[in-house]
Amino acid sequence: METLAAKLRDAFGVKIDVLKADLTDADELAQVEARLRDDNRIGVLVNNAGASVGGSFIEQPIDDVARLVALNTTAPLRLASAVAPRLAAAGEGAIINIGSVVGLAPEFGMTVYGATKAFILFLSQSLALELAPKGVYVQAVLPAATRTEIWERAGADVSALPAMMDVNDLVDAALVGFDRRENVTIPPLQDAAQWEAFQSARQIMLPFSETQPAARYRAAF
Repeated sequence: METLAAKLRDAFGVKIDVLKADLTDADELAQVEARLRDDNRIGVLVNNAGASVGGSFIEQPIDDVARLVALNTTAPLRLASAVAPRLAAAGEGAIINIGSVVGLAPEFGMTVYGATKAFILFLSQSLALELAPKGVYVQAVLPAATRTEIWERAGADVSALPAMMDVNDLVDAALVGFDRRENVTIPPLQDAAQWEAFQSARQIMLPFSETQPAARYRAAF
């Protein structure tokens, strides 16, 4: 991280602080939260930390799964909670949460990982509704398979993996979505109308305010 920070300082003349933290460790996570709460120079939070666990649900050790949930859900939740009040008070800023298309697709079989990414999408959409009137932009980025170190860390055979999106292309697409102020950016989705149709179909079901079960269930009484 220090090597990368030095390259960025030289290339762009920016100030960079490296704060090393294990976001599954409560004390180290608290240090990052404190920095986000107190440092008025920070105007954008990118919740990018995440991991996966190899194998099916019944094969995954529960302690590994618990750490996965802590990193993929608890950490971004706490970091967003730390920075959001300050950004809202300032009337500006942004929170970018990196999710995954897996959160939309239980058919992919990545049970717990997908559940954590579904959480990130819901959290982002709800925060966008709450914080947009206060001047804070919230973006959820949903990549598909992207070539990063997450695969090797999950125990996958990297040489056997299919072609994936390059991480630089993913970041460029996410930044285009950021500039357009999209609430949900899905870099591999060719037809934006498909997402809009998905949203419309979901909203048609709202507001779920009936006081009696639907007729299709009452027939069995």
